[in-house]
Amino acid sequence: MAIKSAKTGDKRKASATETVDKKTVKFPAGKKEGLDSTRKLFKDEDASDDSSDDGDSLDDEDAGAALPAKKKVKQDEEEGNSEVKAERTETSRESHIKQKQLAKERKAARPLADELQRTKKIWERLRRKSHVPKEERTKLVDELFEIITGRVKDFVLKHDAVRAVQTALKYAKPEQRKTITQELQGTYAQLAESRYAKFLIGKMLVQNDPEIRDMIIPEFYGKVRKLINHPEAGWILDDIYRGVATKEQKAFLLREWYGPEFSLFKPSSDDDVTPDLSKILEEHPEKRGPIIKHLSGMINQLVQKKMNGFTMLHDAMLQCFLNLNADSEEYTEFLQHVKDDETGDLLKNMAFTKSGSRLACLLLARGNAKDRKQYLKLYKDTFESMCGDQYGHRIILTAYDVIDDTVLTSKVIFNEVLGKTEEAHNVIFGANNLNARITLLYPFEGTSRALFPLSHDGDLELLREIHEIRKSTSKKDAEVRRKELITAMSPALLEAIATSAKDLVSTSFGCQFLTDVLLGAVGDKTQALQAVAEAAAGDPAASETNELGSYSSEYPHPSQAPWAERMYKTLIQGGRFDKATKKIELVDPPLDFANILYPIIKDHIVAWATGRCSFVVVALLESESFTQKEKIKKALKKNKSELEKAATTPIVTPNVEKDGETKGASKPKKGRQGKKPPVTGNPGSRILLGKL
Repeated sequence: MAIKSAKTGDKRKASATETVDKKTVKFPAGKKEGLDSTRKLFKDEDASDDSSDDGDSLDDEDAGAALPAKKKVKQDEEEGNSEVKAERTETSRESHIKQKQLAKERKAARPLADELQRTKKIWERLRRKSHVPKEERTKLVDELFEIITGRVKDFVLKHDAVRAVQTALKYAKPEQRKTITQELQGTYAQLAESRYAKFLIGKMLVQNDPEIRDMIIPEFYGKVRKLINHPEAGWILDDIYRGVATKEQKAFLLREWYGPEFSLFKPSSDDDVTPDLSKILEEHPEKRGPIIKHLSGMINQLVQKKMNGFTMLHDAMLQCFLNLNADSEEYTEFLQHVKDDETGDLLKNMAFTKSGSRLACLLLARGNAKDRKQYLKLYKDTFESMCGDQYGHRIILTAYDVIDDTVLTSKVIFNEVLGKTEEAHNVIFGANNLNARITLLYPFEGTSRALFPLSHDGDLELLREIHEIRKSTSKKDAEVRRKELITAMSPALLEAIATSAKDLVSTSFGCQFLTDVLLGAVGDKTQALQAVAEAAAGDPAASETNELGSYSSEYPHPSQAPWAERMYKTLIQGGRFDKATKKIELVDPPLDFANILYPIIKDHIVAWATGRCSFVVVALLESESFTQKEKIKKALKKNKSELEKAATTPIVTPNVEKDGETKGASKPKKGRQGKKPPVTGNPGSRILLGKL
């Protein structure tokens, strides 16, 4: 065993001393040289100790284990770095506080700093409408107007203060609105270009006050070209053009697309200002070249910027297209602008405006087969929304009328309009929507007034124009095309009827849809007819006493609805009544609906015969194909007293009082003293009594 030497103890003490010395060493932040020199110092000391203890270092278990110097250095470095980080953190926190203080001081030094702060507080309170009592809101609005009156311009160009002005307009009185509008006169073009202040213009015009409207819109005259190309002002200008401007104001705004002279020189108020380019060119044929060039340039500029949603743009494009010769280079360039839009964004936006949809229809009608195919593909994934739109459905009708490739039409359009899956929700929606139902029934009904109400006269006018154009651009006969479309769409329609007949029977439009499809569709109609017949199951009297079972007040029993009576009567007859021949035009093959319906309603045949749908029973007895007439007569004879009662008892309608007298009938009308009073009672029941 090695003998302990004094050197070992010395070494221990030296180590302790070194540790103390190391703790007192300071490491300047970010300087590697100081750390390196310190590391060298410790290495030299360790080396000298080791060299002086060569003889006794072989056996020093009793002396204890000495900590390595390098480990201590790392610990000290970490402690030093933590102190530096603490200093840095404290410094950055203080710096951040100072920056916030400086920002507050800068804001306080700005003009109207206190007023801005107060308006924000008021706005924060007013914007929570349901949490503010009316009296408190009135006081806050009055205070807000006291602050902003006379200096509205200073508020509206600040993004955080313009909200307060918008809130003031929201709750303002008409006089207060006009005061703010007058104060901002001369700045509306500038406000339209502001990212936030443009919404203030919308707030001013939302009430549709003619005086305010006439103060704002004229400030945009002469600046249309600049504003329509502006990323912020373009949208507010188009919103004003589409929804607020009068017919005369629209004309002034659209005329500026025709050239600089229309921006600089305004016609006198006595002149008839027209936006119709054909009339302008008729009066000034020498200006045709410059006008078309300027108009095409503005259109191309917006199309290239992908700003395709403007109603004003679509109006300008239609005016340009209608005044181009089909053989001209300008016409070819115009078509190329539309075709170059590979995403179809332009055509899709055009579909939902009046002028845009008309232009799209004309492009389809005048185009060749290749162009039409390209246009249809660009509308992919949009047909479902187009069919229910006021203007978009016109493009689908035009496609039906002009595209000879009905296979393409069925693949592209029907898959979206009718739905790709077995679900019938698309068809149910379409059958009950005022616009979508036209796209479903147009191949069956054509241009019948039953399909196009007065509100859709524009559709008929456009279709007449399309029919004239297709005489020279389409080869297939119109009747052949119509039958091919019916054949393509019939399976999906019949399947929808088979699965959702009850929903369709419950509405007037639904019953018209059922009648047209079942009379005109091609294919097996058995399941569809059975589903329509089963929709009439149940006791008709139950719905009158509100013991509805599977029916509800929202969906009454079909026997209580006049539209259901017309549908069932027509289906039993097997065709429509022709006014010219005064006969029923039977469909081929026959429906034989009478024999399908009777087994379902036979247990309640008396209720049908004495109710609102009594003519359904009359139709059963008059049907040539019905084989159960004697059973009906036998059941009715047993209940003849009920028939007689129904035939003489007045039918209660919403316009008839409980005592059976019509409202206001106490005073006889002039000129009717010699006429017989109208016969009361159920006319269908009277006819049935006669047949017995």
